[in-house]
Amino acid sequence: MEKVKCPKCEEYNSSNSKYCSFCGFELPKIKAQSINIKESSTQNTKTNYKKIIGIVVGVITFLIAYNLTQQFFTPSLDKQLVQVANELNKNCPMMVDQFTRLDNSHVLPNKTLQYNYTLVEIEKSEFNLDTVRKYVEPNIINNVKTNPDMKDLRDNNVKFNYSYRDKNGEFVWKLEITPDMYED
Repeated sequence: MEKVKCPKCEEYNSSNSKYCSFCGFELPKIKAQSINIKESSTQNTKTNYKKIIGIVVGVITFLIAYNLTQQFFTPSLDKQLVQVANELNKNCPMMVDQFTRLDNSHVLPNKTLQYNYTLVEIEKSEFNLDTVRKYVEPNIINNVKTNPDMKDLRDNNVKFNYSYRDKNGEFVWKLEITPDMYED
C-alpha cells in the first residue's frame, strides 16, 4: 500500500486517508495523480499499438508489392540482351566457318545486339562489297528470320548489327538488320 507524506508534519500516512493521523492536516489528493498516471500510460500504450500496427502494415505492404513485382515483371530486355551477349562471349573467339571468327558480342542502345567478326584470311583490299551483299547478306538475314534461338529477340524487335574486320583489324563492313527486315 502506498504512503502519503503530510506536507505539514512530514509524517507518512495511509494513501486512502484524507487527514494526517498525527497533526490532522488535510493530506494532498493522490487519486488525481494516479488517474493522470494511468491516463498517460494508457495513451502511451495506445501510441505504441498504433506504431506497431503501422510497422506491421508497412512490412506486409512491402512484401506484397515485392512479390507482385517479381511475379508480373520479367527481367528487362536490356538485361536479357546483356545475358545473351555474355553467354556468347564465354565461347569467344570461335570460328564460325573457314574464313570467319566471332570475336565477341555486346549490347548497344536502342535494343541493339552487335556481333563482331574477323575475316581471318582476307585483307580489306581483297574484300568485294557487291559480292558480299549479293551472297552473304541474304544468308545472314535469313538466319535471323529462321533461327529458333533468336525467336525471343525477334519477338522483342531487337536490332542486330554484324560488324566485320579484316585479318589486320581494319573495318570492312557492317550489316544492320532491323525488325522490318526479318518480320514477315
